[in-house]
Amino acid sequence: MTVTGPRGCPAVRLDVPLDVLSETRNTPKIPDIIPVTDLRQDAAAALERVRASRQPVVITQRGRAAAVLLSMDEYERGEHERELLRLLARGEHEIAAGEGFDLDAVLAEADALLDPDSR
Repeated sequence: MTVTGPRGCPAVRLDVPLDVLSETRNTPKIPDIIPVTDLRQDAAAALERVRASRQPVVITQRGRAAAVLLSMDEYERGEHERELLRLLARGEHEIAAGEGFDLDAVLAEADALLDPDSR
């Protein structure tokens, strides 16, 4: 990409990898913001907006963020992700402390549970 500087400055060539450009497309969308008075007047419309967009809606009170409204699906997905992160963190602490189970033993137990002949 060639950029011409102001007031006749020489042009500059910028080599930007395509993966950097694609990262900007994945930036989180700025959430919708509605005042609590609008929520009071038309809560059904706010709920429909949350369900349709699958994005959080920030509710403001006196010009400041007071709460976030999420669809139930997005809330449950977030809770599931947080639980997975908690389990991973616990596992890392157990590994660091020398606790936990041998991978081969865990896989053997899982195979035994999944094998229909062993029941």
